[in-house]
Amino acid sequence: MFNNIFPKNLNTLKNIITSLHSRNYRLYFIGQGISLIGTWMQNIALSWLIYRLTGSVFLLGLIGFTSLIPTFVLSPFTGVLTDSFDKHKIMIITQIFFMLLALIMTILVLFEKIEVWHIITLSLLSGIVTAFDAPARQSLVSELIDNPEEIGNAVALNSAIFNGARLIGPAIAGITIAAVGEGICFLINTLSFVAVIIALLKMKISVKRSHLKHSNFSNNLREGFNYTFQSVPIRTLIFLLAILSLVGLPFVVLLPAYAKEILNGGSDTLGYLMSSLGAGSLLGAIYMAARISPIGLCRIISNNTLFLGIALILSSLTDILNLTLIIFFIGGISMILTLSAINTMLQIISEDAKRGRVMSFYAMALMGTSPIGNLLAGSIASGIGIPKTLFICGIITLFSGIWFEFNRKSLQKYVNPIYIEKGILQVF
Repeated sequence: MFNNIFPKNLNTLKNIITSLHSRNYRLYFIGQGISLIGTWMQNIALSWLIYRLTGSVFLLGLIGFTSLIPTFVLSPFTGVLTDSFDKHKIMIITQIFFMLLALIMTILVLFEKIEVWHIITLSLLSGIVTAFDAPARQSLVSELIDNPEEIGNAVALNSAIFNGARLIGPAIAGITIAAVGEGICFLINTLSFVAVIIALLKMKISVKRSHLKHSNFSNNLREGFNYTFQSVPIRTLIFLLAILSLVGLPFVVLLPAYAKEILNGGSDTLGYLMSSLGAGSLLGAIYMAARISPIGLCRIISNNTLFLGIALILSSLTDILNLTLIIFFIGGISMILTLSAINTMLQIISEDAKRGRVMSFYAMALMGTSPIGNLLAGSIASGIGIPKTLFICGIITLFSGIWFEFNRKSLQKYVNPIYIEKGILQVF
């Protein structure tokens, strides 16, 4: 499966980084790479801070809920705005707001004024900003590259920097928290937003005039909904993503408690778990970047949904750190292969004029359903324990993979004509 991950020659290496030839995407890649390290440091510091202050797995789930539920509610509306206005400017504005929120958190923590209601309020505000940022970010990628055929590579490299940061950020955060406390992690995250803001300001993007600007908002919203859910492949991919976000991905919010209660560790153990997950995810992202063609993505999705379910089940059955790190590494590979393949397929098969609205439903399924899953995971874990919760999530994820595999061939019948129309699949 991973035969073409590691570059055996210069051409393979060029395949992995092909979208970096585009100046705008290269700036985005560098800026995001720096910013995401800070974001992951803050994520680890925040979850550890909550658990240190309260000792409650329910509150871990609640914070995950408040930080992402606005995406679930607002994404369909912000998707229309994304297709109507300049995505580039939207992203600049959202990054500035993210930086200000991180600064407020930094001040509260460093001056020891932080309380749980502060965290809930700031996470809710961050979620509102994310609802505007996510569809703009996802749909902007296709406008940053010079060659439309490199969309898949750009999506995979997005996953690579996200998971490279997931690998580096938690490891640094774990050491930083142990040495000087959570506040410095929030400070580093605040400063890291400067990099992505500078990168966005340096881009030169020709603004595409949208036909939606002078149209009726409700009609555009209805049009986006109908297009998304009347398309069999788009509807199926988003439905699977929603299931994964509800039961397959919320295990991350339980990791602080898992590290302490199951593995008997501290913040460094949490950092190891997140880094192991990030290392697997990074490897999976590099593999996706090395793939030249989107053909075969459906099989990748079905196989790796199954593997993710198995990894969750296995993680519920062990309390040995080294074995858990291996399981999380495999789970990270499966998770990112599934998510990256779904993202790539949606980007490719969506019409240009409707991509922002489609990706808003993608954000709604990925980040909007996740808070409900976080809240459920926290509530269930507080009642029946973390291992049983992980086992249940693993079983449901496993059956989701089986369901998708049964539908894979019929799904491909709808996708192939789009591939042929776009010149991806040749007809002889």
